[in-house]
Amino acid sequence: MSALAIIWQTMVSEFSDMADLREATIIVLRLSLATLLGAAIGYERERRGKDAGLRTHMLVSLGSAIFVLVPTTSGMGEDAISRVMQGLVTGVGFLGAGAILKQEKALEVRGLTTAASLWIAAAVGFSVGYGREATAVVSTLITLFVLAIIGRLEQK
Repeated sequence: MSALAIIWQTMVSEFSDMADLREATIIVLRLSLATLLGAAIGYERERRGKDAGLRTHMLVSLGSAIFVLVPTTSGMGEDAISRVMQGLVTGVGFLGAGAILKQEKALEVRGLTTAASLWIAAAVGFSVGYGREATAVVSTLITLFVLAIIGRLEQK
């Protein structure tokens, strides 16, 4: 076997994690939906002029979906996925903490809602990656209701 044939076979085998069209469709659909739902939450934050907006929420949701999708489609057990979820929640907690600012002069804390929306975006991505798309869509709709409608009521 020639060196080029070996290189080609190696390259093909390295990109064979999508075994068939069905699996490829599932992966593309889940990653796209996670990104779209994260965008919906992020758009609301962006519209309100928050630092963590559209792209940040999209990436948090997409990243969460990837972290769950990989072990799920690799055949790892529930215990492994549980550990992934624990790490994901911890990591997003640190990300959310970066969105929270304490204003020294006014003794006021800002960014809690944005931090919470990042946490929700991660949970939405996790849900989609795990194959719970309906749960993710309903959760996103409830989140948008809380951010948009309840936020307006709170201001009045």
